[in-house]
Amino acid sequence: MPEGPDQRWAMDFVSDTLWNGRRIRALTVVDTWNRESVWIEVDHSLPGRRVARVLEQLRCAGRCPSRIQVDNGPEFTSRALDEWAYRHGVTLQFIRPGKPVENAFIESFNGRFREECLNQSVFHNLQDARQTIEAWRQDYNHARPHSALNYLTPVEFREKHLPQPSRIAN
Repeated sequence: MPEGPDQRWAMDFVSDTLWNGRRIRALTVVDTWNRESVWIEVDHSLPGRRVARVLEQLRCAGRCPSRIQVDNGPEFTSRALDEWAYRHGVTLQFIRPGKPVENAFIESFNGRFREECLNQSVFHNLQDARQTIEAWRQDYNHARPHSALNYLTPVEFREKHLPQPSRIAN
């Protein structure tokens, strides 16, 4: 088990449709230490290059994991993701094919995401889907206590367990 933030992330995909039947996909990224939804990327197509670009944007914003647990889907076994991980010293940890229980954190998160957000929403277009999903992600991180986190939200747990910057007295 990770002992701090950004030691191990888990990633997976969830699919849904817009009101007109057009398919959308969501790349879900969770920090397994505090159950934080680091990011949810939503689009019609999310190939390996796009996954690497999302991770690079997170890295540039100050978030980069030591290890990422994923399944063996083509987006995660892509050359683009492999090169990004190598360049930044990130280990890609692949679960065994057909064993989603080995990535239980993301499976649990995706189940909650589907039940509470995707199944409850009708998305009119891609922008609507992105806005609705981001609002749900913010609520999940900032307003939802987790029993596994001693009934703190992911953000509260992170703030409680990270060293606070020292204040210099005047």
